[in-house]
Amino acid sequence: MKTYDKLFYDGNWQTAHSDKLAEVINPATEETIAKVVQADHEDIDQAVAAAQRAFPSWNATPPSERAAYLQKILAGLKAKKTELADLIVQELGAGKAFSLQGQVELSIKELTATLAELECFAFEEEIDNATIIKEGFGVVACITPWNYPLNQIQRKITPALLTGNTVVVKPASNTPLTAILYAEIIQEAGLPAGVFNLVTGSGSDAGNYLAEHEEVAVVSFTGSTAVGKKLYESAAATVKKTVLELGGKSAMICLPEGDLTLAVKLAASTVLDNQGQTCSALTRLLVPEELREQTKEALKAYYDTVSVGDPADEETRVGPLVSEDQLETVLEYIEIGKHEGAEVLLGGHRIDRPGYFVEPTVFVNATNQMRIAREEIFGPVLTVLTYPSVAEAIAIANDSDYGLSGGVVGPADEAYEVAKKMRTGNIIINGSARSPKAPFGGYKQSGIGRENGRFGLEDYVEIKAIFH
Repeated sequence: MKTYDKLFYDGNWQTAHSDKLAEVINPATEETIAKVVQADHEDIDQAVAAAQRAFPSWNATPPSERAAYLQKILAGLKAKKTELADLIVQELGAGKAFSLQGQVELSIKELTATLAELECFAFEEEIDNATIIKEGFGVVACITPWNYPLNQIQRKITPALLTGNTVVVKPASNTPLTAILYAEIIQEAGLPAGVFNLVTGSGSDAGNYLAEHEEVAVVSFTGSTAVGKKLYESAAATVKKTVLELGGKSAMICLPEGDLTLAVKLAASTVLDNQGQTCSALTRLLVPEELREQTKEALKAYYDTVSVGDPADEETRVGPLVSEDQLETVLEYIEIGKHEGAEVLLGGHRIDRPGYFVEPTVFVNATNQMRIAREEIFGPVLTVLTYPSVAEAIAIANDSDYGLSGGVVGPADEAYEVAKKMRTGNIIINGSARSPKAPFGGYKQSGIGRENGRFGLEDYVEIKAIFH
């Protein structure tokens, strides 16, 4: 078992002022696999100060030179794909295949796409007698979640660094090892001292202190809506820019003439891969009332092919939840669903084995007013709802505090018209691929701002007009 007792700031691994350590648990075995230092406020002050010192020079560095450093980071990610994926398996519990493709390869794909978009990003343009200049804000606090421990950092630091900001990253305390390896890759890329900094610690202490720091100009946070609201409030004290990617309770609408087997596969995949610990998961499957029984049979057939077990096994589709706390949360929601009167079609119990495993669970005969249809569960739980008309399906999909993602399966033209009426940030029709250059982000309480490509770059620039 390795102990990580240093923090990365000012270009080097520094001895932490704090001597407090936290355990990192393998969720498949419940064994401690590492201990990681928990930064205190003095440590964070040092990291922020390093980022602040580095900002003027980095902001003045030509974008092409900034991009050259990110190309080196990209090369480092490619060189250590397997090592990164193995770490994600160990500390998150995601299946081996998904850790490689859905986590590491996704990071590489999105970083590559943003670098491509930078080439046509206008840092200066002329409007009448004004020169419009886009430049960095200053220090960006990147507070990231445990469910995508590599790509959620990538989505923040790539646009922030490319647009001239410096960053201090505070990764989730459940999954810090991937972030530490990422920092090592970044160190090898040779960025100027203080441009990238990493502090490990708890969200409630280190995360909050970093977000409220007077020298931080932007808070970029991905996580629960409840925590995002608190960070939004604290940012108001110094009028910080906030970029928030929060929760979701997204709907997949299967239209009457849609391919029901495809709709089941697409929705179920999002609550099986990564154990449903994905904010954009299609956790509500909406089907026509007349297809209720056919939907049940299609779900049984699909779930019969799903393997649950050791995430290090190539054949495993569903591994453990990230922690005992998350397991208890998911089990509590399953009990809530039962008490609310929904029918458990599949699953519904903890699996009797070491690790934080729960059976993939499907509720049917549910209504959109039930908590299992309104609140983010963040586990392998799918809720099936029926609708009498397409207009009602759209109304049900939109009847949510969230608006992050969505899906429609059906004839292309009709599906597109339905998608236009859904109040959500991303909608996939008939399983189309998501472009890494397209914006990702949500309506309503799913967040503020957009990630990926030029849309992500726009969120990290100040805009200045010089009249001459």
